[in-house]
Amino acid sequence: MHPTLRNLLLSASLIAVPATGFTLAEILLVPDGGSASASAGLGDMSAYRAIITDTQTIAAAGDLGAAETRISDLETLWDQNASALRQIDAAAWGTIDAAADDAFSALRARTPDPDAVNGALAALLASLDNPAPAAAAGPVRQVAGIDVTDANGHALPCEEMAGRLRDALVDITPTAEMLDLQAKALERCNADDDTRSDAFAAQALSLIKG
Repeated sequence: MHPTLRNLLLSASLIAVPATGFTLAEILLVPDGGSASASAGLGDMSAYRAIITDTQTIAAAGDLGAAETRISDLETLWDQNASALRQIDAAAWGTIDAAADDAFSALRARTPDPDAVNGALAALLASLDNPAPAAAAGPVRQVAGIDVTDANGHALPCEEMAGRLRDALVDITPTAEMLDLQAKALERCNADDDTRSDAFAAQALSLIKG
């Protein structure tokens, strides 16, 4: 198989996001008179809040395995709309994204701690109500001359970095090193490790740039 075609197939299979039944319009548009759960600048957060509260209820019943399954619905929905939400309010998105990562990590620990899970879920709900950004972590961080964080120090969504790499590879014949870095970036992205995924993608993009 031609390397470029193989590359495109690999990208499509690894970063495709399943449909969740929610569209961006459903999340951001609130009917007049509705009781929306709004987050500063991001619009209606009620779809996200419903998943989190469901997860809290399940966790409180002691079924942390089922709670992890339910929080995965939030991850899918959040990732599906990450690019659009970041464009609306990058700081608010970054604060909520960091809180979501903490909740995912708590529920996906080898032996989840109920107190840690409850605390992370409560903090995630609080971030929806008041997504005040944390203090900036300094200048934008780069890997191989490519930006891998935003101005608030949050790692760029790995789906976006993987997409940039995929697009950059379309018009060239990728080297083995580029394809290896892409595979590592996608593997880390699927593991919710944005920081390392972005680093691999940045290295590959740097090679393409020359």
